[in-house]
Amino acid sequence: MKITKKYVDAVTYEIIGAAIEVHKELGPGLLENVYEKCFVKEMVLRGFNVKNQIVVPIEFKGLFIDANLRLDVLVEDLIVVELKSVEKLSALFEAQVLSYMKLLKLPKGVLINFCCINIFKEGQKTFVNELYANLPD
Repeated sequence: MKITKKYVDAVTYEIIGAAIEVHKELGPGLLENVYEKCFVKEMVLRGFNVKNQIVVPIEFKGLFIDANLRLDVLVEDLIVVELKSVEKLSALFEAQVLSYMKLLKLPKGVLINFCCINIFKEGQKTFVNELYANLPD
C-alpha cells in the first residue's frame, strides 16, 4: 500500500475516535497507563497494528545512544501517539511529540490528554512535518 496524506489522515481520525471512545467509557482523572492500555485495546479492536512503549533510538554522530526514551503508542508504524492525563498540556509535551516524529522519521503525531471535558475540542493536538508535506495526496 502506498502511504498518502489521505491514508495518514484517515488513521489519525481513527486514533482520535478511539481516544474519544476510551474517554467516554472511563472519564477524566485516571492514570496515564490506564488510558494507554484501554486505548491500545480500542485501536486493536478497530483493526490497527499498534505497538506501545516503543524505545526511541537516538543516533548522535554515528553512535546510538540509549537515553531510555519511550514512545507511548505507535500506530501502523506511521503515527506517533503520546498520551497524557494532566491538568494542562504544555509546550514540553508538544516538543516531545515533534522530537519522536523526527527521531523515528514519521510524518505525523498526535498528543492526547485524557484529563479534560472533551477530547475533540480540547484534549488533542495533531502535528505534521516535512515528511507529511512530501507525501502524495
